Amino acid sequence: MSNLVQLTACEHQSLYLDPNKCGQHGSHLNMIPVVLSEFRQLITQYPIVLTKNGDTGAFTFVALLGFAEGENLFWHDDEWRSIYLPLQIRRQPFFVGPKDSETGEHPLCIDINSPTLSKEPKGSPLYGEQGEESEHLQEAKQHLAQLLRGEADNQAFLQLLQELKLLQPLSVEIAFEHANPTRLNGLYTIDEKQFNNLSDAQLLRLHRTQFFEPIYMMIASLGQIYSLIEMKNRRDSPVHNR
Repeated sequence: MSNLVQLTACEHQSLYLDPNKCGQHGSHLNMIPVVLSEFRQLITQYPIVLTKNGDTGAFTFVALLGFAEGENLFWHDDEWRSIYLPLQIRRQPFFVGPKDSETGEHPLCIDINSPTLSKEPKGSPLYGEQGEESEHLQEAKQHLAQLLRGEADNQAFLQLLQELKLLQPLSVEIAFEHANPTRLNGLYTIDEKQFNNLSDAQLLRLHRTQFFEPIYMMIASLGQIYSLIEMKNRRDSPVHNR
């Protein structure tokens, strides 16, 4: 269970970070939230879709990692194996805390129960001898800043997609070699027919907002579903499990 506390050099100077263990935070996730600024990297391996919160109805952009709850097909032998590691994993175990009412700033927090952390000299220290931030800590802060900016970008993109009625449910029946068939439900993607029927004015609006590219990337990324199917077939094959 996570235990978030505000990070300070005074209290946490003795902590060491093993970035190779960051992937453990997503080992049992079948999808993970993503932001527009990482779409170019994500489409090399991950389908990019949207999911909808059942309680609030809010949409979230996610990268699909598996076909069943708790199934991450990129997780093998205690290691996340992919060309690109999503920002939500790379920034672990750091989080942005609630805005301070006095300073108006968001404190940097850390999950002190994270498997990436240790008081033993394994990995890299969070701070130097003089209390200066380590390279890994500075990188984590950059990842968090990118995620914060990405939330605003995501909302602007999503608002435009909804206004132009460019979202449609994604329902796909999938057959596997060594497992029962499954159907992807509860996911959404770009409505290509609606997209191709946009007016000149609507297309110009997309061009000016620079949202053409992420639309095409989302459409193209669906081809990675076949890669996920192949990964599952290999993982579940009798030869692999011997």
